[in-house]
Amino acid sequence: QQSGPSGFPPDVVFSRYCSPCDIRELFCTALGLPRNTNLSLLDSTGAMVSIDPTMPHNTERYLAPGLTLWFVADKEELFQNVLTQVAEQFSRAFKINELKTEVTNRLAMLEKRVELEGMKVVEIEKCRNDIKKLREEMASRNNSSFLEDNKKLTPHRDVPSYPKYHLSKETVEALRLPTFDAWQWEPNEMLSCLEHMYHDLGLVKDFNMNPITLKRWLLCIHDNYRNNPFHNFRHCFCVTQMMYSMICLCNLQEKLPQVDILILMTAAVCHDLDHPGYNNTYQINARTELAVRYNDLSPLENHHCAVAFQIFSQPDCNIFSKFDPEAFKQIRQGTITLILATDMARHGEILDSFKQKVDGFDYADEEHVTCLKMVLIKCCDISNEVRPMEVAEPWVDCLLEEYFMQSDREKSEGLPVAPFMDREKVTKPTAQIGFIKFVLIPMFETVMKLFPQIEEAMVQPLRESRDRYEELKQIDDAMNEVQSTTGTQPLNQAPFLQFNFTPI
Repeated sequence: QQSGPSGFPPDVVFSRYCSPCDIRELFCTALGLPRNTNLSLLDSTGAMVSIDPTMPHNTERYLAPGLTLWFVADKEELFQNVLTQVAEQFSRAFKINELKTEVTNRLAMLEKRVELEGMKVVEIEKCRNDIKKLREEMASRNNSSFLEDNKKLTPHRDVPSYPKYHLSKETVEALRLPTFDAWQWEPNEMLSCLEHMYHDLGLVKDFNMNPITLKRWLLCIHDNYRNNPFHNFRHCFCVTQMMYSMICLCNLQEKLPQVDILILMTAAVCHDLDHPGYNNTYQINARTELAVRYNDLSPLENHHCAVAFQIFSQPDCNIFSKFDPEAFKQIRQGTITLILATDMARHGEILDSFKQKVDGFDYADEEHVTCLKMVLIKCCDISNEVRPMEVAEPWVDCLLEEYFMQSDREKSEGLPVAPFMDREKVTKPTAQIGFIKFVLIPMFETVMKLFPQIEEAMVQPLRESRDRYEELKQIDDAMNEVQSTTGTQPLNQAPFLQFNFTPI
């Protein structure tokens, strides 16, 4: 750290041995953001800048999500710039000015009617109904901002701004393992890793994909994941990387046709597109546009599918452009089936169906293969605890932040709140033990019957994670017992339960 020019904050000089994770966390701290925030830097041309010791000097303007940064500006100017940018983006996103004007005018009209008509009982009731309708309309607007901006369906930057990373031999090998640490990689690097997976599996060559179209499609995928604490592009990457590692570990290319490998990978990439950060239970209870549109049947998963194929409808992003209509129909149906399978409300149904087939599994039976693919994407979607503790642990904070965001909103709107999402009720070890014991281990052990090689790489880490949380629970129980005898309030423990489920 060096002293900057007079009136400016000090310069920060990074060692070339400093990790990208350390630099990103420093930026998050400077911005007052949680340490696991998905932070991206853009230069003045809109190109993403990789956050690492080789990044250019900050002589240009860098853009972080929702914020404009001048690292050489004084603190007051920086603060004002941040406030201005945030205000502008909120105004654009929620149309605050237009809504404020409309609300003001309509309320003024209602007040005048009440005054002119002498507060008659009938008119008062009518006015109450009008005000109720106005409130419902405002709530509806707040929940219906799905893909209003059609520009999201094309990348906000073209391929030349998407730098080519040359993945090292160590990275290429690590990508094939469930232990891969996605926290060490920036968005552009993750895009390059996804691109490598498609090439490495032979999908680009076998299906005659245009490599530039593949790049554009991946850029568009990135742009259509929201910056949620958990359901974001990094989660998309982790699920796809776990699918890639399962394909390699289980030698699936020797057992399944290439078109099924393509469906598995593409469904993983697209499985949470435009996720709003509020689950299906909220959508249904709040009667959002999505719940109404899809009749309360897997509204989010149906939406993810719809966005995925809206993107494919753009010629510049259609990696399936060389497929004939029948082949595309097969890809489309297969992808939709897998994405819909990620709705945890269907967990018991899908796992039971697979259990009935696994002992006499037949790769020539289309129904058997479809059921296997559904279970594989489910495994990948909730696979965080398969990874090493230091990789899995940060996802705990991310998921909790999203859960608490939803439960706080449900409380404010008078909607039911799931106990495992309520910050006032949950305990982390108990919730996590239940999830691992009743959901993860039974599912992965069933898959292990077909692929014994996953026991060491996936099932054993789950058992170790379960044991670790059981030890934490014993410690918590002991602390709570001591606190109860001394009359002090027990400390609330943060939970980690990835999905609502009913143990069978």
